[in-house]
Order: sequence, then structure tokens, then C-alpha cells
Amino acid sequence: MLEYMLMPLKRYADFSGRSRRMEYWSWALLLIVVYMVLGGLMIAGGFNLAAMSQPGAAPPSPGPLFYLGAGLLGLFALAVFIPNLAVVVRRLHDRDMSGWWLLGYVVASIIPILNIIAAIAMLVLMFLPGTAGPNKFGPDPKDPASAATFE
Repeated sequence: MLEYMLMPLKRYADFSGRSRRMEYWSWALLLIVVYMVLGGLMIAGGFNLAAMSQPGAAPPSPGPLFYLGAGLLGLFALAVFIPNLAVVVRRLHDRDMSGWWLLGYVVASIIPILNIIAAIAMLVLMFLPGTAGPNKFGPDPKDPASAATFE
């Protein structure tokens, strides 16, 4: 599973081909874990939303651990932006859909109410299996040789 987690980094800006569900969801799990660890670092450094929401009270000053976590979070987010786009496009390719659907999702995400529908639709697309056999975007990543076992 670790191999699938790191595969989008190996295929950093490769927007061609197809990606399995395993690759996409392993990558998503890696991102969630890293964001949670860095968020925990920021909380340990003094980040407190409850104290900031009290009217009239001066917000507490966060410590250096907060700034370290925020800096690492920003650097990590910038570092994984392109691989994240690439793995989503390849995942759409696995469904035999153009990567331009991602742009449609981004535009739909700006519009209120439609953004909820677009997010659910994208989530469903990421859960659906890819097309069996080769499609116009390349060979099946589950069976790259397209070997029919029981024929």
C-alpha cells in the first residue's frame, strides 16, 4: 500500500495514462494523515479557534511550534498540488473521462448549492471502478497486458 501512496509523487506531473482506485485512495489517505499531523503540530503550538471567536477578547499569541507547523503545512500543500491534480486527472481517465471534467468540477464548486452536488458527484466518480480493458487513455492498470485468463 505504501507503494501506491507514493506513486503520485513518482509520476509527479504525468497527466497521461490511468490510475487505479487503490492509488487514488492511498494517496488521499497519505494526505489526510500528513495534514492531521501538521494540524496537530499547529494545535500544540497554541492554535485555538475557540479563544479567537470570543468577541472583545484579544486572541492568544501562538507559539513557535504553531509557526513551524503552519510553514510545513504550506510547503507540503505546495509540493503536492501538481501530483494531486495529476492523480485526479488519471483517475478520471480510468473512468474513460477527459481530465477537463476536473475544471468543470472546480467551476461548479464556486457556485453555491451546486458545489455540494459537484462534490458528491466527484466523490462518487472516485469510488466507481475504472473501465475494464484498455480505453482511449491507455491500458487497464489492473491488467496492463489485457490478458484474458479464462478464455
